[in-house]
Amino acid sequence: MNSEEILINVTPQETRVAIVENGTLQEVCIERRRNRGIVGNIYKGKVNRVLPGMEAAFVDIGLERSGFLHVSDFDLGQTNDDDEPVVTPPINQLLHEGQSILVQVVKDPLGTKGARLTTSISVPSRYLVYMPNSSLIGISVKIEEDDERERLRTLLSGCMTENRTGGCIVRTAAEGVVDEELNRDIKFLCTLWDSLQEQAKTAKPGTVIHEDLSLSVRTLRDMVGNDTDLVKVDSRETYQKLTNFADKYIPDLPCVIEHYPGDRPLFDLYNIDDEIQRALGRKVELKSGGYLIIDQTEAMTTIDINTGAFVGHHNLEETIFKTNMEASQALARQLRLRNLGGIIIIDFIDMVMEDHKRQVLKSLEKYLDKDHAKTQVCEVSPLGLVEMTRKRTRESLEHILCESCATCGGRGTHKTVETVCYEIFREILREARVYDEAQQLLVMANQDVIDTLLDEEATSLAELETFVKIPVKLQVESYYSQENYDVVPV
Repeated sequence: MNSEEILINVTPQETRVAIVENGTLQEVCIERRRNRGIVGNIYKGKVNRVLPGMEAAFVDIGLERSGFLHVSDFDLGQTNDDDEPVVTPPINQLLHEGQSILVQVVKDPLGTKGARLTTSISVPSRYLVYMPNSSLIGISVKIEEDDERERLRTLLSGCMTENRTGGCIVRTAAEGVVDEELNRDIKFLCTLWDSLQEQAKTAKPGTVIHEDLSLSVRTLRDMVGNDTDLVKVDSRETYQKLTNFADKYIPDLPCVIEHYPGDRPLFDLYNIDDEIQRALGRKVELKSGGYLIIDQTEAMTTIDINTGAFVGHHNLEETIFKTNMEASQALARQLRLRNLGGIIIIDFIDMVMEDHKRQVLKSLEKYLDKDHAKTQVCEVSPLGLVEMTRKRTRESLEHILCESCATCGGRGTHKTVETVCYEIFREILREARVYDEAQQLLVMANQDVIDTLLDEEATSLAELETFVKIPVKLQVESYYSQENYDVVPV
């Protein structure tokens, strides 16, 4: 039986949420006070630039960088005939510079890119997502029973007709919920939308019209399911907020909210910080002795599977199959834990048998079913690669907790000592030609570089001094990195 606990660690600077399934950390969310995520926020924006060539526009929403609105994210409303596709007009027929527009953030600013925006506004609650500009009634695919899906669809259709125009998506948490609860949710969302519209009429461009809930409350609304046994929080103030929110909006909460008053940090009890530290590394060890190598780039994430020390007991094909099966579970967990999104390329170890390929793919899809983010997996390619996508809305764990190395500039490597020595030799030649009357050339470099110049490269340096006819003095600069050096005439 699946067991799930949600741990919430709160400090004045940040809130961290850990989802633990059967004693294993599966997901981490971090929200920092100085850099709160803005996904779900609604803004009154102002169109800065319209780009017909890109079919997009940049919209000022009051942040450092303008948001990006593509024509495909522009709400065009519904046609009278559902069978007829909506014809999308050019972006310059929909927007003009200086125009005020109501937009919602669907992706946080990532790296050098501004927030991704949409005009298809949606407002979520515990059981529903209300879409005021749509007529769609959708049901979560995770609600599988046909009778329950029909009950919810009939109920929602009647409620929406009774209350107003608009559409709704029924969330997984609504399964089995009584009619009165859903009716209350709809009325709450409609009232909220009315107030947002009134606020938008008088607001200045660049103003936040609606801000999503804090991470701790959002976790209670979005992530608590029937499998959740316990929500444990180490802040009494946050505990009170969560219980008040649950009493008001989730009276049938399927789990217990508990305050943790202990002296030992909550995350230490479950070794969460150690798991987070491991999730920042490239290498993920498998129990069999195999391992994954995970590389995150701006364009995509690549995951390479290797057998490592696992030699198996029967034959090579069986060893490869077992490693790939184990890796499918491990990498599905790593995607959630590291919050990796966008295009993901998985390099499984080449398998000969088609049945093995199908089983590995089926195993991957099975473990991805538990993921809160939307995923799409393609077939195994002739090269043994699996292409997949995972919806990216917020920064990955690595991007939140880390920054590019100042020494290597994010390359992950730096020049060897030998390479730097030879660069210094070339620089000595250049300086000697420019300053042919210099009394001496001073080389300032890292300790390892100077040691090499005095040892392995001592003969080369002496020959160079003879050639340029200028003595060379070496000086260690302890604060220089291995690639830093200066050659100065004195």
